[in-house]
Amino acid sequence: MIKEKIIDSENGEITWRDYTDAEIAKVEAAQAEAAERQVERQAKEAARQAVLAKLGLTAEDISALGL
Repeated sequence: MIKEKIIDSENGEITWRDYTDAEIAKVEAAQAEAAERQVERQAKEAARQAVLAKLGLTAEDISALGL
């Protein structure tokens, strides 16, 4: 279960509350979206590296080109 820490700014009292099912669904959807974006970034970078390798460019060449 996901919990939220709540701190009362007046007296420093700390309480915890459970997330609702709707809040949990939002968190899970956001995590899934972030994972998809990460996979897409990795695939894009792998494709970029493959193209650069086929062109025979080194890391120094890429740096010099500002890519």
